[in-house]
Amino acid sequence: QVQFVESGGGLVQPGESLRLSCVASGFIFINYAMSWYRQAPGKERELVARINTVGNRKTYADSVKGRFSISRDNGKKTLYLQMNSMKPEDTAVYYCNLFDPARAGNTAASWGQGTQVTVSS
Repeated sequence: QVQFVESGGGLVQPGESLRLSCVASGFIFINYAMSWYRQAPGKERELVARINTVGNRKTYADSVKGRFSISRDNGKKTLYLQMNSMKPEDTAVYYCNLFDPARAGNTAASWGQGTQVTVSS
């Protein structure tokens, strides 16, 4: 079955950096664009960044453009999110998922446990 295991979160101060990882399994990783999402307390889950299958097309939410960078290693079936110049409003649980417009919500039905990112001084 489709599974995602996110890691790399933690507590950082404003302006610092973190790198998140997501190991995927249960599907042919190279066949799917991949996305990072985040969900802050009391808010809806939002799309943060997306990358195409070969990694040469990337899109970002306006709130993270210029600060975050998404990448992937198809050989390792792993998705990454480099987060720089972090702000308190980046505090959220971060999730990854595949992108498939043929599926409900454009994602796999299953989600990982996510990784908590907290930006605070």
